[in-house]
Amino acid sequence: MGRAFEYRKEKKFKRWDAMAKNFTRVGREIAIAVKAGGPDPSTNAKLRLALNNAKGVQMPKDRVEAAIKRAVSKDEGDYEEIVYEGYGPFGVAMMIECATDNPTRTVANVRMYFNRGDGALGTQGSVAFSFDRKGVFKLEKEKVQLDDIELDLIDAGAEDIREEEDLYLVSTSFTDFGTMQNKLEELNVEVKAAELVRVPLNLVELTDEQMEKIYALIDKFEEDDDVVSVFHNMKEE
Repeated sequence: MGRAFEYRKEKKFKRWDAMAKNFTRVGREIAIAVKAGGPDPSTNAKLRLALNNAKGVQMPKDRVEAAIKRAVSKDEGDYEEIVYEGYGPFGVAMMIECATDNPTRTVANVRMYFNRGDGALGTQGSVAFSFDRKGVFKLEKEKVQLDDIELDLIDAGAEDIREEEDLYLVSTSFTDFGTMQNKLEELNVEVKAAELVRVPLNLVELTDEQMEKIYALIDKFEEDDDVVSVFHNMKEE
C-alpha cells in the first residue's frame, strides 16, 4: 500500500499507546464540561459524554474523580476551546482543535508547527468551509443488538451506520449530535466514545513522499498537550 500507509500505521499505533496523552485530553474535556454545567452527570449531558470517553480510553476511576474535583475547586485552570485553521504544504487544508488555559502559548506553538512544516496559519473561516461537522458515536458490537435499535437511531438522526472491527460507528449531523446522545441514553445503549469530527468536502491527492510530510506535521500537532484533534483534507486511501 506504499510507504505513506506504513508510516501512518506505525504512527497511529504509537498514538494509540500514548495513554497519558489520552488522559490529558479527556481530563480537559471533563474540566470544560464541569465548569460549563456542574459536577453532576445526571444533569450535565456534556459531562456524561466526557465520562463515557474517559471509560473508552480506560482512564482510571481515581483520575476521573480527581479531574472532576479539580474542576470544581480553584485548582484547575479555565480551559478555552479554540479552533485554528491553516494550510499544510501542497495545499492541504487543516483544522486544529485545542483546549487550552493559555491561548497565547497555544497559538504560538500552532503557528510554529505550521511554519516549520512549510505550511501557514490562516485566519478564522479561511479553511472551515472545506469541512462539514459530524457527530460519531462508537458502540461495541458485543453490547448492541443493532437490529433492535436501528430504526430508533435513524429516527434520532443517524445518517450512516457502519462497522469497523468490533465497533458500530453511528454518524449524525452536527445539529443531531445531542439528539442522538439522548436517544442512546434512553435506549440504555453504552457508548464507548463519542466525538464531533470535521469531514472534508474535497480531498487532495498526494504522492507517498508528500503524504509523509503531512503526517510528520500532524504528529507535531498531536504531540502538543493543548491539541485535542487534527483534521485535514488529504486523501489517505
